[in-house]
Amino acid sequence: MYAEERQQAIATLVGQLGRVAVTDLAERYGVTTETVRRDLAVLDRMGLVRRVHGGAVPAAALTAIEVGTAEREHSKSGEKDRIAKAALDFLPPSGGSVLFDAGTTTGRVAALLPSDRELVAVTNSLPIATRLSGHAGVQLHLLGGRVRGVTQAAVGPQPLRLLGELRVDVAFIGTNALTSGHGLSTPDTDEAAVKRAMVGTAHRVVVVTDSSKIGREDFVRFAAIDEIDVLVTDTGLPQSLRNELEECGIEVVTA
Repeated sequence: MYAEERQQAIATLVGQLGRVAVTDLAERYGVTTETVRRDLAVLDRMGLVRRVHGGAVPAAALTAIEVGTAEREHSKSGEKDRIAKAALDFLPPSGGSVLFDAGTTTGRVAALLPSDRELVAVTNSLPIATRLSGHAGVQLHLLGGRVRGVTQAAVGPQPLRLLGELRVDVAFIGTNALTSGHGLSTPDTDEAAVKRAMVGTAHRVVVVTDSSKIGREDFVRFAAIDEIDVLVTDTGLPQSLRNELEECGIEVVTA
């Protein structure tokens, strides 16, 4: 387990249990107590936990914990299904190219690709690649790199280098947060870098996200609001936010 993944797991565990001990964490993750103390120091500086004698307790507000793919798959599943179906209207015609960012909503779009559509598809997501590998009409390109356990997405210099050489018709992008001022943002710097490169490689950027993410800001911005062409979300989007985004030149579609 990478240090980043262990720290994420510790932060989640603290939120669930209310208090954890250094010795228990060391035994759970098979590391030294000194390593755990360094992890807790990092999380404390990030504001995710508060260090106390012998362990840690939750911070006043745990707002930056990144939920894993398995949990997100079942969150707002009905909204995500409708969003994915509406997003199909923005697929390129046969012979075109499409890029799928890692995520549960982008994964639903990929799962709905028409069987009669011949496309070149690019993704950094292991689950999406698995879904598309059996699609007869898809020429699949999987971006390699270090795989983040929490999102099952390849990140690092390898996908960045490959994305710098590509140009695709449409990119379907997910986000953890979106506002007109801060743009699109996510908790992890490595994942933000790949998302930023994906946005830059596409002729058309289609963001697919449920409305709970809109109006929120996260740690790392990966795209400005004017880099988005289309936002596909659910009907829970308040009219005031919709008007604000449309004034920024974004086509907003609710499903």
